[in-house]
Order: sequence, then structure tokens, then C-alpha cells
Amino acid sequence: MARERGYDLVEVSPTAAPPVCRILDYGKYKYAEHKKLQQAKKKQHRMQIKEIRLHPRTEEHDFMVKLNHTKEFLKKGDKVIVCMVFRGREMAHRELGDKLMDRFIKETVNVGKIDTPITRRGSRFSMMLAPLK
Repeated sequence: MARERGYDLVEVSPTAAPPVCRILDYGKYKYAEHKKLQQAKKKQHRMQIKEIRLHPRTEEHDFMVKLNHTKEFLKKGDKVIVCMVFRGREMAHRELGDKLMDRFIKETVNVGKIDTPITRRGSRFSMMLAPLK
């Protein structure tokens, strides 16, 4: 029947009892399957890692802007690395950095969770936040 109509006989489900076959144009079938895969890939969200840098003397307005950016990134499903960078004599006042990082954690608790706790390496404090599921 397939040859008479100019189509192909395609086995759709070989594991079923009895196996399911269809009469269709195999080229069109492969093309449609490829398009379905492309559409599925297009709707996927790839997780990215964003970075926010702070300093111990970051002013209130700048802090709020960076906090809002972080919340947006977390809502989109991206991870965020928050870095506290100390310059020069700021290293003598690490407690200011600790306070700012703690405040950052408290402000983002409703949109994200701590993925990697605060690590202190030289003149940098950093932590990673992940979005809530």
C-alpha cells in the first residue's frame, strides 16, 4: 500500500504488541521531529553565573542597586557570586565587610539560598547564591 501511494512504511513503536507501523513520508517525519527538538531547546533556560562586586565602603544606594540586580538574576534562575573586594587599608576593617555580606544574605533570603558559604581568600570574600526552586 505504501509503495502504491509513494510513501514509506515506518515502524513507530517496535516494542508494542503488535508493533505499530505508519504509512508516511519519512523525510517529512524526520523534519518535523527535528523542529520539535529545536522548539524544546529554545524554551530551555540555561543557568548562568553572574558576579556582583561590593566594597566595604559601598554606599546605601549602590548597595540597593546591586541587591536589586541580584534579586533579578535569582528570579531568572541564574546563580550569583557575590564578591567583597578590599583595597589597601580597607583590609584593617574586615568587620565592615562581614556586616555587609550578612546584610546581603538577609535581604536575599526570600529569593535565593546560599550555595557556597562565605570564603575568605586574601583580599576577597566571596559566596555563591542559588535561586530557590
